[in-house]
Amino acid sequence: MHPGSIMKFTLSPPNQLTFLRILLTPVFIILLFSPDLLLRQLSIPVFIVALLTDWYDGWVARRWGYVTRWGTFLDPLADKVVTSSALIAFIYLDLVPAWPVWTIVLRDIVITFLRSYSEFKGRAFDTSTFAKTKTFLQFMFIYYVLLAYIARDTEYFRSQYGVLIQSLLEYSLLYAIVVVVAFITVLTGVIYLANNWKTVRELYDFSDRITESR
Repeated sequence: MHPGSIMKFTLSPPNQLTFLRILLTPVFIILLFSPDLLLRQLSIPVFIVALLTDWYDGWVARRWGYVTRWGTFLDPLADKVVTSSALIAFIYLDLVPAWPVWTIVLRDIVITFLRSYSEFKGRAFDTSTFAKTKTFLQFMFIYYVLLAYIARDTEYFRSQYGVLIQSLLEYSLLYAIVVVVAFITVLTGVIYLANNWKTVRELYDFSDRITESR
């Protein structure tokens, strides 16, 4: 692909799964905030399906040779949509503090913008295994909070494991965990910037030229 050209979009099976993950996000949020307990409980399998599509679309892409520029861009974007939406929802449920979550979201916006610019220029945006670990940790944290939150509202688990559930949802504990996740997320962002410094400098120089032309 020549620089400045538009990426050809192909709705391959992995891309379909990626879009499904994005479409499941509002469904998950609606269920999570539902006043009906059964619907809130259904938010768990919806999130699990989203997790499974994250793994399965990558496997299909590699197994059957469906790796495309669009897929390379959309797959991590879908991850960010799912994780950011869930973490922001936890803020409104008074489960986690706002500032670490918005730190995570801001980092993801910046990296997504840089990735988009790189793809537009036809240039690969280097990633790392550490970044994939970060995504895994975010998913696991969300899954942990989600399970504990729904269990607290479920009569059986509340009566059998009420003390344990309450301790798992202790605000200070969740505060500490989300701060660690935010730190790792920011650290991977710094690594991204270091590994793609040439692209960052080009973007910075381009913005300078626009400012000077005004």
